[in-house]
Parts: sequence; C-alpha cells; structure tokens
Amino acid sequence: MADRFRVTIAQANPTMGDLAGNAAKAKAAWEAGKSAGSDFVALPEMFILGYNAQDLVMKPALQAACLEQIKALAADCADGPAMGIGGPFAEDGKLYNAYFILNGGRTVSKQLKHHLPNYTVFDEVRLFDSGPLGGPYAVGNTRIGSPICEDAWFPDVAETLEESGAEFLVVPNGSPYYRDKFDRRMSHMVARVIETGMPLIYVNMVGGQDDQVFDGGSFVLNPGGHLAVQLPVFDEVTAHVDLVRDGDGWRCEEGEKAVLPAGEEQDYRVCVEALRDYMGKTGFKKVLLGLSGGIDSAIVATIAVDALGAENVRCVMLPSEYTSQGSLDDAEDIAKRLGVHYDYVPISESRQAVTNTLAPLFAGLDEGLTEENIQSRLRGLLLMAMSNKLGEMLLTTGNKSEVAVGYATIYGDMNGGYNPIKDMYKTRVFETCRWRNANHRDWMNGPAGEVIPVSIIEKPPSAELRPDQKDEDSLPPYDILDGILHMLVDEEASVADCVAAGYARETVKRVEHLLYISEYKRFQSAPGARLSKKAFWMDRRYPIVNRFRDDSGA
Repeated sequence: MADRFRVTIAQANPTMGDLAGNAAKAKAAWEAGKSAGSDFVALPEMFILGYNAQDLVMKPALQAACLEQIKALAADCADGPAMGIGGPFAEDGKLYNAYFILNGGRTVSKQLKHHLPNYTVFDEVRLFDSGPLGGPYAVGNTRIGSPICEDAWFPDVAETLEESGAEFLVVPNGSPYYRDKFDRRMSHMVARVIETGMPLIYVNMVGGQDDQVFDGGSFVLNPGGHLAVQLPVFDEVTAHVDLVRDGDGWRCEEGEKAVLPAGEEQDYRVCVEALRDYMGKTGFKKVLLGLSGGIDSAIVATIAVDALGAENVRCVMLPSEYTSQGSLDDAEDIAKRLGVHYDYVPISESRQAVTNTLAPLFAGLDEGLTEENIQSRLRGLLLMAMSNKLGEMLLTTGNKSEVAVGYATIYGDMNGGYNPIKDMYKTRVFETCRWRNANHRDWMNGPAGEVIPVSIIEKPPSAELRPDQKDEDSLPPYDILDGILHMLVDEEASVADCVAAGYARETVKRVEHLLYISEYKRFQSAPGARLSKKAFWMDRRYPIVNRFRDDSGA
C-alpha cells in the first residue's frame, strides 16, 4: 500500500453558470496537480456551476449541461490524477448536491450531500433532495471520504465514512463569509478530526456571487486537531499537500500557514472583492457614483477605486443651494486624492424647473419632505442618465443604518446597481475609513496613505437637503441607533431586551417603527456585500405589509 499521497487543493473562483469557464479552471488546477505528481485534485462544492445557484439549479437543461461538462472534463483529464468536483446530479426525479470523482476518463463515484442547510442565505431543502449516508471512494488503493460542506458540521456523515473505511477526509465547500465565521468552521472541523482520528482537508472556494463573498481560507488538520496547512483568505490558490502514513495512520506534512487578517480588514476586503467580482462577472467595466462630500460616498468611492482602479471610477458632485462649501471642498479633495474622474453637475436649474411644474398642484401647501426628496430624486435621475449614456454602473452609497430605518430616498439616492456598504452600520463606516487611511494592501488598486480627508470623517453627518440640516435632527445619535439596530436586526431582540440594555423605550419604539415601515424600500434596493448573518436580502426576509409591533418593555 502507498505510504504517501499528494492532494492538490484548488481554492478557485467560479462564475455562476459559466460551465465551460469553470471547467477550464478545474482543468488548469488538474494540470498543476499532474505537474506536481499529485494523486488527487480537490475542487470546491458545486464548482462546475457556481454557488449559491438558487432556483437556477432546478432547470433540467442546466442540470443536463452540467453533467455533459463534467463528462467532457473527465475525458480531458483522463491521463493523470483523479479529481473531485462539485455539481448538481439529477436521477429518478430527484436532484442532489453532488461531488463527482473523476478518474481514468470517467466518473467513478459520486458523493451525495446528506445535510441540507436551510438557514440564512441557504435554501437547500427547497432545492435538493438529501442523499443517503454513504461510504468512501477509492483513489488507487487509498479510500477517501468527502462530507460536502454542511455534512462536516455534523458528526454522523464523518462517523459513517470512518466506519466504512475512509482513511482521511476531503471536505469540499461553498462557504460564504460573515465576520468571525472562520472560527466557527474551524471548531466544527476540529471536532470531526478528534471524533474520527483522521486528517481533514478543508477546500473552500473564493470570489463574489451577488451579495455573498466566498473567503477561501482552506486548511488541513492532522489527528488531534493540529493545524498542518493554512491557505490565505480571498486569494485564488492552487496548493499541494502531502499525506504520509506510518503505523498510526495518515498525517499531513507541515506546510504553508498563512496569517489571517483581523476582522475589520476582512470586512473591507469583502466589500472590495464583492464589487470587483460583481462587475467582472456581469460584464461592467466602469462605475460612477454621487460624491456628496460625506463619509458614505467617500468610503464607497475608495472601495470602488481599490476594486477597479481610479481610471474606472467617475465621481459626480451634484450640489444644490444647501450644499455647504465644506462639502464642495471635501468632495473635490477626495476625488483628487483617489485620482478619479470628477464631474460637477449643479441641480439648481433642474430643481427650479420641477418646482415650477408642480407649483399649480402644490399651491397653498407648505414646503417640507417632498421638496427635500425632489433634490435627491433629481440627483438619482441625472446619475442614471449618465449611467445609461456612458455605460457605467451606478453605485448607491447608503449604509446599513440608513437602509434599516429608511433614511434614504427611493428612486433618489437609493438608485444604483450595487451597494458596497449595504451591510455596514454607520459607526462601522467611520471605523473603516480610519482603518483604510492607516493601511494599504497589495490587493488594493487605490493609493496608500490618507485617502479620505479627516474633515469628512470628523464633520457631523448631514443629507444637506435643507439649511443647517443634521442627521441627528431626524435620527438618534448613530452610536445609539446602531446599538438598537444591532439588537433588533442582528439579534432579533425584543423591545424589552433593548430597554434592559439601557436604551430609552421611546427611542427603541421609534427605531422599531422606522425599521418596519421601511421594508418596502429595502425590497426595491440594490444588492450589496454581505458582512453579517443578518444582511438585508436573503438573510433577513420580512413582509412588507406588517402591523405587528412589540409592546414588551412597557
């Protein structure tokens, strides 16, 4: 029996539905494995199609196309190492999340996912049938078990594989990021290793898909739960790991151990990678955004430059008579620091035309929110016109605090194709700006140094839609607002819980009311990078029509 076994880990970035392109990436990894003398090349879960495919995976034509692509891939990779690659498998009226084992020009085995996640962004119970608990597959005279993603979060699949002769585990994953998720993954995998006594190779994909970013971070654990190999997060990497067998069984030789960045860096990189892949995978090359001189548009402009390069970013200042000189100066300053194209498009003339048009209808009525929102909607109209004419995707810039309580104008500043900070609370926006000013990495296309003027970070936030307006005229201070929102949204806490935490009940009830009545806006809002387990879209799904209010804590 062989005493050495080399596995090539392909921490790769698929594109949803690009079957030929994904197969080409798989073949490139296989060729790297062949050149390195590998016995097995492991790709992530559902790699041939991409993940998370949602209802797309239910199309019979797509299922058939995936199988044809896998068949062709097997033929192309006949002379060399075996390969594991994820994809959908339909049989006898059932659809499975499968892991195909290719060897010698054909599919020699299929592992079928047993535990189907049905929480947060996952709807696998709706999409797939549960496969039976099965045994390992053979590569030469070595027997390997492959619990697919969620299967490794429970003890029964790995235990069954051990009992039926598996010698080590290769776990293919499509596991998207949220802050601190890596620690949860690691704790579950350590548990499987300790329970079974087998080494475990964890293979995760990278790259953005709509709101989700897959962060990679693949690793190898030896018996006892000891870390042998740690690949970096977010980077596409093809790595080779060597397992050796002695009298005590298999162990992985020590290899690369990448240092994982802190949470604030990972959050920022998710925003960058999400936008970069959303653009690249949908075919857009350039973006534009309204640059107000405020902190939200400043961080979005910086994310855009880091993702796409300054030459692909257009920033537009659209001032009204309420726009302060400070905002004008700050917007021009950050545009120069980032090196982006900068346009100056005043809205006063357009606003006056709309005012004149509506004057007969609004005669005798006081000015107020309607007139403020006209300014925002004019900006949205002009930015969308530029987007249409120039072929540049419009970015929207509302943070999670504003998105939560509806402090944004639908068909106005909510216009746009993507929102990089949709899941970033306002207080986190401030922290992120300070972090970016103090740090630069090689995956950033933007300049190093203080790219966001300190004056933008330090001035009181304002929509500048009326004289001397401040956000705190309409909302609680952001540290209080975000604390309440974190409890109500991220923790699903009650009003009583918030009051017990020290927040005034009147303030909590007001925030709860704004949260519920803004659901219709979020339903129509642009997608954005997911940073938490309670991002607005697939994580948190609430009805638009809803009369429930929490009366606890009275």
